[in-house]
Amino acid sequence: MEGLEGRTRVRVRYAETDCMGRAYHANYLIWFECGRVELLRSRGFDYARVEREQECYLPVFEAYVKYLAPAFFDDEIEITARIEDYSFVRLTFAYEARRVRDGILCAEGRTVLAAVDAKGQPRKLPQDLRAYLEKLPLPAEQERRRRSRTGR
Repeated sequence: MEGLEGRTRVRVRYAETDCMGRAYHANYLIWFECGRVELLRSRGFDYARVEREQECYLPVFEAYVKYLAPAFFDDEIEITARIEDYSFVRLTFAYEARRVRDGILCAEGRTVLAAVDAKGQPRKLPQDLRAYLEKLPLPAEQERRRRSRTGR
């Protein structure tokens, strides 16, 4: 799965906990974003440059999180982000958030991003990102769907 997956770590800050001392549920989406951005950055894709130079934005238009176990103040969390699927205009990522101290899976999730221009209109993913994605070894089902969409 080389190229499809990346890992980064975050530490639960006190401000990110609720009154029970657990990481507040919305923070997982922020941590998933950290994983996604770091995965793409580590593969040479610079979000900020693409926004600035190509006026291409990748907003999340679908998000799902399943909470499985709590994370607490000062826990170190390893975020695994994986490219699950893509098309000309969309990118789908899957995520896991694990407590480092015991390996417990705290949450898993998925986001779907769509490429839009500065006016919010759909556009193709940037060419450099598409070129990178086309080299990735997707699982058989995703590869079959991609080929049926692209004709290749």
